[in-house]
Amino acid sequence: MFGVVPKTMWERLIQPDSFNRVPMVMRILLARGHGRTVVVDVGAGAGHSEKNRHIYAFEDTDHLADTIRAAGVEPSDVTDVLLTHLHFDHGAGVVEPHGDDWRLLFPRAAHHVQRSQWQHAFAPTPRDKASYYEDRLRVMEREGVLRLYGGPWTLAPGFELLVFGGHTPGQQLPVIGGETNALFFCGDLLPTHHHIPTPYVMSYDLFPVTVMAEKSALLERAEAGKWLLCFEHDAHMEACRIHKDGKRFSAGETVSI
Repeated sequence: MFGVVPKTMWERLIQPDSFNRVPMVMRILLARGHGRTVVVDVGAGAGHSEKNRHIYAFEDTDHLADTIRAAGVEPSDVTDVLLTHLHFDHGAGVVEPHGDDWRLLFPRAAHHVQRSQWQHAFAPTPRDKASYYEDRLRVMEREGVLRLYGGPWTLAPGFELLVFGGHTPGQQLPVIGGETNALFFCGDLLPTHHHIPTPYVMSYDLFPVTVMAEKSALLERAEAGKWLLCFEHDAHMEACRIHKDGKRFSAGETVSI
C-alpha cells in the first residue's frame, strides 16, 4: 500500500499484522438527486477462492444490498452504478453468485466505466492481471447495461467525473456539488488519508510519477475549493478537508458522512 516508502516509516502510521497486512475497508458512496440513485463502486463482492480469502483476509462483515437497504434504498431503485475502475476490490461486487453463473446486483442500473479502463481490464499487464475478474465484468456487457466513456463527463447537474491515469488507465472519480465545498470520492488516487503526502504512492500504481503529479494538482484544487475528501479504503477516517502548510498537505478537519 505504500510502494517504496520504507516499512520503518509507514508502520508508524498504520500497524501491520504478522503477514504485513494493514486494516482496510471498501467504502461505497450512495448519492441521490435529479431523479437518480447512484452507487459509486461495489467492493469485492462474494465468491472468492480460498487462496484470495487468505491473502486478503476478507471479513465479509457487510453485504452491499443490505447496506443500501439500511439507507432506505432497494437494489431495484439504483439507476446508475459508477465504477471508478475495475480492480476486484472496486468492481468484482458488480455481480453475485447465481448457481454456476453470476447475476447483476443492480440489474436495472446503467453501469458506467471509462473505455480505456474497460480495454485495459481485458488486456492487462502481467503486473496487474490478477486484479481483474474477467468473468464477472463480462456480465455487464452480456446484460446490456455497460456504458463507456472517453474522458471527463457529467452524470447529472453537480455530479462531475474527473479522469486519472497514474494508478490504472481511466480511473474516473466523482466531484459532487460544484467547485466549492464539493465532495470528492478519492478512489485509489488517495486510498487513505495516509496517502495525502505526495511521495506516498502504492506499489499497485502502474505509473507512480504520474500519480504524484495528479495527486498534487488535485490537492491544490481541493484545498482552494474547501472540498471534502472521502476515502474509499481508510479504516479509520471516512472523510476530511485538506490542510496546507506552505507546500505541504495533510489531513485537516475530519468529517463523518
